[in-house]
Amino acid sequence: MSASRRESSGVAARAMTGDRPRVAVTTAAEAAAADARAIGDGIPSRALMRAAGLAAAAEVCRRHGGRLSRGVAVFAGPGNNGGDAWVVAGALGAAGIRVRVTEVGEPRTADAAAERLRALPHVVAARPTGAERLVVDGLLGTGARPVSGGPIGDAIAEIAERRAAGAIVAALDLPSGLDADTGAADRAVAADLTLSFGTVKRGVLLRRDLSGAVAVLDIGLGLAGRDAAWPALVDAAWVRHVLPPIAPAAHKGTRGKLVIVGGAAGMSGAAVLAARAALASGAGMVKVLADPDALGPLAAGVPAALTGPWPDTDAAAAASGEWAHAVVVGPGLGLGRARELVGRIATAMPGPLVLDADALGAFAGSLGALADVARGRAVLTPHAGEAARLLGTTPTDVQSRPFAVAQRLADATGAVVLLKGVPTIVAAPDVAPLVVARGTPALATGGSGDVLSGIMGTLLAQGLAPQAAAAAAAWVHGVAAERAGRAVPLRGVTLEDVLMALPSVWEVDEPAPMPPVLAELPAIPA
Repeated sequence: MSASRRESSGVAARAMTGDRPRVAVTTAAEAAAADARAIGDGIPSRALMRAAGLAAAAEVCRRHGGRLSRGVAVFAGPGNNGGDAWVVAGALGAAGIRVRVTEVGEPRTADAAAERLRALPHVVAARPTGAERLVVDGLLGTGARPVSGGPIGDAIAEIAERRAAGAIVAALDLPSGLDADTGAADRAVAADLTLSFGTVKRGVLLRRDLSGAVAVLDIGLGLAGRDAAWPALVDAAWVRHVLPPIAPAAHKGTRGKLVIVGGAAGMSGAAVLAARAALASGAGMVKVLADPDALGPLAAGVPAALTGPWPDTDAAAAASGEWAHAVVVGPGLGLGRARELVGRIATAMPGPLVLDADALGAFAGSLGALADVARGRAVLTPHAGEAARLLGTTPTDVQSRPFAVAQRLADATGAVVLLKGVPTIVAAPDVAPLVVARGTPALATGGSGDVLSGIMGTLLAQGLAPQAAAAAAAWVHGVAAERAGRAVPLRGVTLEDVLMALPSVWEVDEPAPMPPVLAELPAIPA
């Protein structure tokens, strides 16, 4: 689609994604680099430690103040994470809260030793009594690797006992025993709340089952913690910033026209879900092109959508391409004609593309051919299995290094790649990924990806740049699932519930977190 046609249709191209989200997603080395930059800028390392500990103490009190009357059990390791724990213990103890600190090793750093001496007059250095209903995990920090035994392993086991007895566990920076880069864990703390300092670590997002709710706390890193080369965590403020506005004088032709190509015989439901999601996302017009045998069920399932047969000629594809502002290919498409249709549509429809499901399966092991149709214009939306087939590897390999895999696919195809998972990673050539960590296991069901594609296609049709459209769509999709689960037990949430919750999410009405919190994520329900 030409720029002139887009402008004349009233769908203004939003080529810029806006400012990046303010919280970086880092490896252990990147987190250490952020600290080093801040120290190089003149902030003493002990000041960062005190800022981290005091912010954590305040957040613990805000969230779990009702538990403090039973006392607090703090576990302090020998490194700087233990120093953070001593700051938390001293702050709570100075406020009159009964704090017992279990030391696991003598402090190895001068800062941690100094904070221990400062806190000792306000706490009892002893094992927990068992009455405490709040436990603070400060055993290991981001530089540690998984542990299997020894004194640290024993302390992790004791924290697990306290949690099993009803205590809430708050982990400092990340749950002890969790690899900050990969999320690998042999013996690790299972936290109800993770208080991450300055940035959020990759491992925390990869193991939400161990991390619980997550709050990223401002400890004074400033710009040192926001390197543009690092992945960034998508939040409500960023989504609100990038969403295309709907003008007061808008009409159906200016709110975006979306074509969905899918719906093989017997698989019309996937295209129905994508079309319904698109309409619930503000699309002005939706047209579904499907197998002729599926057109009846499609018309009945989405009466507001136009329908037509798959484009069997270049002329038919060009006609639909002239009408559309964006195209989604794949929901219920089937593998039989998928590669043929993708090739024809990519040639005849010059607008932005979403290639999903069978539109990706048709290119298993053929990255070069996929790059020919996707480069510079498409969003690819694989799950781990589809990504593995594209790369000739295994789903386990993809899940063990999702950041690297998403970037490899983006670089190889020249497209934006939305790698579905926990978290979802949105990679693009030559820019840092965006990371979406919203949603629940309610989305782990057939058809969920079709809903996501309908949302994403609408944002592309309304002119949003591909990486921003993909990341915003994934955030909205995840929050809709969370809202659907508020009234229905997780096991009972259906995609119908998610679709019904979707319209409310477009208000993007989540309040900004209260300082010193930079970003927060709810716990994922089990």
